[in-house]
Amino acid sequence: MAHVSIERLRKTYGSFTAVKDLDLEVRQGELIALLGPSGCGKTTTLRIVAGFITATSGRVAFDGRNVTALPSHKRNCGMVFQNYALFPHLDVFHNVAYGLEMRRVPPSEIKARVGEALARVHLSEFGSRYPRQLSGGQQQRVALARAIVIKPAVLLLDEPLSNLDAKLRVSVRNEIRSLQQEAGLTTIFVTHDQEEAVSIADRLVVMNKGTVEQIGGPREIYDHPRTRFVADFIGRCNLLEGRREGSSFVTASGTRFAVSVPDQVSQAVTALAIRPERIKCATADDPGPNKLQGTIETVSFIGPYTEFSVRTADGPILVHLPSHDRTDSELFAAGQTVTLAIRPEACRLL
Repeated sequence: MAHVSIERLRKTYGSFTAVKDLDLEVRQGELIALLGPSGCGKTTTLRIVAGFITATSGRVAFDGRNVTALPSHKRNCGMVFQNYALFPHLDVFHNVAYGLEMRRVPPSEIKARVGEALARVHLSEFGSRYPRQLSGGQQQRVALARAIVIKPAVLLLDEPLSNLDAKLRVSVRNEIRSLQQEAGLTTIFVTHDQEEAVSIADRLVVMNKGTVEQIGGPREIYDHPRTRFVADFIGRCNLLEGRREGSSFVTASGTRFAVSVPDQVSQAVTALAIRPERIKCATADDPGPNKLQGTIETVSFIGPYTEFSVRTADGPILVHLPSHDRTDSELFAAGQTVTLAIRPEACRLL
């Protein structure tokens, strides 16, 4: 499996820049998720790595070998497309065997390798069926088997789960992750679904308007967002406008929050990020800093948690309380006045 190096990658279409000077290292055997909204440049980046799109400038290397000018069929990339892209006139066996046949692999080896690939995706008994005879999840696994049977240097997945229903998405993504780890495949996974990315990836690359906003592990990205975009895009988040004053943050309405200030945070702070699950409901006389009074506007039972929207002087604040804690989640109702307690370490300066 290859180590992928992307250096100063840029792609322009006329006056529009789809990818802006992107730098990224994907370690051997690592699964990286390119995550962001539609139009952020993630699929363009993936297709440049695959060789389907020519970069305007920059460099792509596999294990130090420059592949930027190589055509796609010489890069040894396995690709899984959003719409599966199976050949309808070929059965499952020959769909999976196609890449090996194009490489002129001997028939006896093709049979063995296709059998192994189908076994890995739990479709050993489906070799004689046609794509129209398969469910969406089965078709996606055929596409995955076709990608891995060639023993790719890099596995590329472009929104591979978007056409599956919610329950099946979870099942197939777990299968992809298990197979990727078992085979040690260097993998780049493109998705706009943050839950998919957080659950499957070793590291996330959060993209916005062709640039990288932040790279890091799922927990690092969630707990320590560096920009307003990352805080708002990954999970639910309350963003309060204001300014930093030493070890405090003062909102536009004048509310002062004690915050935990990392050394690398500059004075140029314009917002405070607080995750809804880090906020507690307290009594007005509870000790400690960072109290905020408000009135509950809506109460929504989500399942694992109950969501409260609280109107405050600094705007609406979302609060998530565990549904299993009936004391917290069922004693509050719309129209009730509450005091919110927020610990300094739960406050992130942006």
